[in-house]
Amino acid sequence: MTTEGREVRRVRAMFLSDVHLGMRPTRIYQLIDFLRWHDADVIYLVGDILDGWRLAKAWHWPAEYHTLVEIFLAKALAGARVVVLPGNHDEFLREYLGTYLGEVQFVDRTVHTTAQGKTYLVMHGDQFDVVVAHAKWLAHVGDWAYRLALRINIVINWVRRRLGRPYWSLSAWAKNKVKNAVSIIGRFEEALALEARESGVDGIICGHIHYADMHDRLGIHYVNTGDWVESCTAVVESGEGVLELVRWSEPLPPRKPLRLRLRRVKESEA
Repeated sequence: MTTEGREVRRVRAMFLSDVHLGMRPTRIYQLIDFLRWHDADVIYLVGDILDGWRLAKAWHWPAEYHTLVEIFLAKALAGARVVVLPGNHDEFLREYLGTYLGEVQFVDRTVHTTAQGKTYLVMHGDQFDVVVAHAKWLAHVGDWAYRLALRINIVINWVRRRLGRPYWSLSAWAKNKVKNAVSIIGRFEEALALEARESGVDGIICGHIHYADMHDRLGIHYVNTGDWVESCTAVVESGEGVLELVRWSEPLPPRKPLRLRLRRVKESEA
């Protein structure tokens, strides 16, 4: 399939997390553009696709959100298996665990097997965040601080664009510079790696901390999908069974709607 003369990449699996629909400073146009150029046999939405915390306080649902939802539904109708693994910001979806909503399946965790036969535990990861599990009020404070950093970032990057400089993330800089933040990320990775090891799988694919990464430092293949608030990252499995961390560029908003070839349902399936 092609779009505007350009070849759409077909992958075995796609892993996305932390879109935070409802949080105003997000990169929805970039995600829409990414989905226009990628099709997958199975799409894992690895938590915090919706930001229930923000939507409960102030409803924010612009037209591009409708477009994004329509794209996911269109891909499901075209034959892709869509699996939703709720996170802490869309934890209300956990009421639907074990059920199907149309073509979409809701689970807390699952195991994905690559074309090479390697197995990966897939989950959002907030289940192993001590702050989220035992001090939810502190998690809300952290969420407020993160949103404040994003608002400051808007001003900083307005100036940088005027100077012809690329996008820069204040929150990412803080994570790399503040020793306590680095330590928290390290402990999070260790907890997820231990869970993967105890589950008898080869690796773990998660989200939650908005820090895209892929490594084998802990004896387990640790993969974090990152986010679509700032970093615009996703993980895909190629046809050869290789996991890749994709960092999408910052394109202009898509001018044409996504066009998909819907899979015809055989009479025997009807």
